[in-house]
Amino acid sequence: MSTFYRIAFSCWLLLSAASLSAELRLPDVFTDHMVLQRDQPVPVWGKASAGATITVRFAKQTVQAVANQEGHWKLMLNPMEASAEPATLSVSGDGSLELEDVLVGEVWLCTGQSNMQWRLLESAGGAEAIAAADFPEIRLFNVSRSVAFGREEGQLASWELISPETVPEFSGIGYFFGTDLYRRLGIPIGLINASYGGSQAEAWTPRSYLAADTALLPTIEREAVWAAERPRVQAEFDRAMVEWESARTAAAESGVPAPRRPRVPDALRDYRIAGSIYRNMIEPLIPFAIRGALWYQGESNEERAEQYEGLLTTMIRSWREKWEQGDYPFAIVQLPNFRAVAEAPEDEAWSHLRDRQRRVAETVPNTGLIVTIDLGEADDIHPPNKADVGLRLSRWALADVYGQEIVAGGPRFQRAEFTDGEAVLYFDRVGEGLTTSDGAAPAEFAVAGSDGTWDWAEAEIVAKDKIIVRSAAIDRPVAVRYAFNRNPARPNLTNDSGVPASPFRTDDFTGPTHGLR
Repeated sequence: MSTFYRIAFSCWLLLSAASLSAELRLPDVFTDHMVLQRDQPVPVWGKASAGATITVRFAKQTVQAVANQEGHWKLMLNPMEASAEPATLSVSGDGSLELEDVLVGEVWLCTGQSNMQWRLLESAGGAEAIAAADFPEIRLFNVSRSVAFGREEGQLASWELISPETVPEFSGIGYFFGTDLYRRLGIPIGLINASYGGSQAEAWTPRSYLAADTALLPTIEREAVWAAERPRVQAEFDRAMVEWESARTAAAESGVPAPRRPRVPDALRDYRIAGSIYRNMIEPLIPFAIRGALWYQGESNEERAEQYEGLLTTMIRSWREKWEQGDYPFAIVQLPNFRAVAEAPEDEAWSHLRDRQRRVAETVPNTGLIVTIDLGEADDIHPPNKADVGLRLSRWALADVYGQEIVAGGPRFQRAEFTDGEAVLYFDRVGEGLTTSDGAAPAEFAVAGSDGTWDWAEAEIVAKDKIIVRSAAIDRPVAVRYAFNRNPARPNLTNDSGVPASPFRTDDFTGPTHGLR
């Protein structure tokens, strides 16, 4: 090749590279039909060629930014009032883009593991909800788990209008929450569903935050163990799947139930690696303006329940710091009743994780606890009643976020006094006063003496905010627990909201997962 043609070819390559770098791009979360958050600054960001001046126009605003040396740019739209009037967001300066049918309202992130992922079509009442799905001012952004983890190519998601065609695959809880919020607020609602079944909280947390805490560092260190055993585990799993396929075919031919599909080992679950879901499903959304987050997760961390309090606290802090929106509202759905009803007081990991969720909600600012102790199923870790979970989330948001004068949840334990062989318990958020859902005396209370042995106790409401607990078997109680079994038979303590009080304990006795990391 002559010198002339080498130079020409090199120039062509440079021009091609320049044209590629000059392509104006927005993150996947910016599409037609999206909802922008009202009443707070709205970040808009993307990529362009280095030094390009970018102009964004929306709702009578014109804002500019200059792309840095890496081509990144970011600007802020001023706070806007809610608007259901479809508008166009235009971006220009290094190419041009126009996003149509953009509304302004309330944007919520729905996130967690399988119970948040659980689709509307699988939820109780889902068929009726799908048929009646006609809310053009509610928009859905359903993050793809396959695209996010690179198993499929394409866009992370696109904003869609609610319709019978778009809602079946969306989170049932998110749908029921969003539609109730829309009915009560009457403004556009945007719902982002970023959830992943079987995930652990450490996968949702940036690795740098986990590495900075000695109690959480093991969540990163176990990855080396998985990497070492992965070839063997993969071979064993492949053999198990071949055997299962053969057994399933034989069962179908014989007309008998098929065997259960082999469980995917942890070493083969890329979404369990520390920081993996954060990096692939949360970080791409940041800093898209949101009102708050709804979190339903914890089942997969049961075996390390004690660690969960610090883990969830760290995860919430990391998200808030990365988003740079301050302490935005964060709802924690407490694990429901699950497994068989026990006759005696239990001390199991499931209950302790539920209690750690309560403790996070009590200590981390601007968080809320959504109690579901009456909505579970003994033999189903995925209870189908997602409507009541969504409605309780909506009630929490209406009261705690939007300032409506309603009792959002059940009574909340505050403190205990032990005297004269009895325990006196005090509560807040009692509304018109403590009561029970069935009109009987409060049930599911247990007390323990200094030896840590638990026995059922009798409880009596003696004032608007006070309960006395006694046990004939324990003369000097030092601790009380309420509804602490995995599946309490009758957790009937409530207030005029009708929502049960959260399970709680007054003790700090060592639990069954103590020291597990």
